[in-house]
Amino acid sequence: MLALAAAASQLNSATAFAPSPNSVLHAPLKSETSLSSSAQDQSQPVTGRESYGEESREFRRTVYTHEDWVKHRSPDRFGRNLFTLSNSGIYRSLFKEVAATTTVASLIIIWNMIFGEYQDLSSVTHPGIMHDSLIPIICLPLAPFTLASPSLGLLLVFRTNTSYQRWDEARKNWGMNINHTRDLVRLGNAYYDRTAVSPERVEDDLNRLALCTWAFVRSMKRHLSPEWDDEEAFQIELKEKLPAEQAQMILDAAHRPNRALQDLSTAIENLPMHFIRKNEIHRAATIFEDNLGSSERLLTSPVPLFYTRHTARFLSFWLLLLPFALWEPLGNSWNHLDLIPTTTFLSIFLFGIEELATQLEEPFTILPMQAFCDKIYNWCTEIVSFTPGDNGMPVTVSNMPRVAQLDPPVLTTGPPVTNTLAP
Repeated sequence: MLALAAAASQLNSATAFAPSPNSVLHAPLKSETSLSSSAQDQSQPVTGRESYGEESREFRRTVYTHEDWVKHRSPDRFGRNLFTLSNSGIYRSLFKEVAATTTVASLIIIWNMIFGEYQDLSSVTHPGIMHDSLIPIICLPLAPFTLASPSLGLLLVFRTNTSYQRWDEARKNWGMNINHTRDLVRLGNAYYDRTAVSPERVEDDLNRLALCTWAFVRSMKRHLSPEWDDEEAFQIELKEKLPAEQAQMILDAAHRPNRALQDLSTAIENLPMHFIRKNEIHRAATIFEDNLGSSERLLTSPVPLFYTRHTARFLSFWLLLLPFALWEPLGNSWNHLDLIPTTTFLSIFLFGIEELATQLEEPFTILPMQAFCDKIYNWCTEIVSFTPGDNGMPVTVSNMPRVAQLDPPVLTTGPPVTNTLAP
């Protein structure tokens, strides 16, 4: 049982998909049951929207603030978590499993009271109504469950650790998106050669760069989200923020993030600056493709199904048969009634560990990707509004590449800005 407790502890830190319908990557993954069912219409996507666990995923997209961290560290958290047990989405998703194990425990009590002995309200023991029959009471020794619990614990630990690592990798991919969108737009703004073009051209080019950067991450978010969850909002946002023709070309693309990334590359190429600096910005954009590929791998490649199915079957049989083994150890209670709450709570917490791992395994519908995209839009549009020298800082004017520049740079104190032909 210590191994099972270790599995539960692994989840403490963790508790804090279908792109374009034309894309092969977005074909819905079917479960073992749906694949074996000939009656199911194979043309219909398996959305799982009737499941409470699926409906509750959008409420797990948490973005913490300082106030949230204060509440998270509050000494009242233990009592708060206990009193909100009935509201837990994880446990509400396990009703069928817990009901099955509790029913088994109840049937064992009834069976053994009929064919064995029972106690009246005065705790006096009487033979059951079928006590004299040849049918025995049903129970199992506890030793096999004690021996099997370390193996089950190791399976659950690996399951939860692997699922959390998948969530962590997806979050890091989006963290890199956030970092490099700001980095790309910052470099574009700083390297832009404002001496060669009109102020209107500067504003148009940099605004286009910011919008194309946002359009890629927003397309990536749609690419990793179910169609029913994001398609309508995605179309509305693109048509509101992008030129109509550009937005339509992205919407019509088979792989929308690729189209958006192509638009971003074109926007970078249109910036007047030295080619070495332009190549540096392109390197920042290339990282987006790496993040996209890593996220697609997580979306389309679950933890090997034979492992997750074996773990789920092992846990199910272990918990369904456990009431038989607890019959004698809980014999001091009245008519062995402690068997019911004991089985119920063990089922809740152990099935809960497996449920947590399953919920974490596909991380994109519980990551706050929309919040990330909104922040990227706000930050990128703010960065391009900055003008070198608008805060009174001196701005170096470099009209030649540094390798050929013999005179010291000229310093200015006002809005005039750099000719950035130098790398």
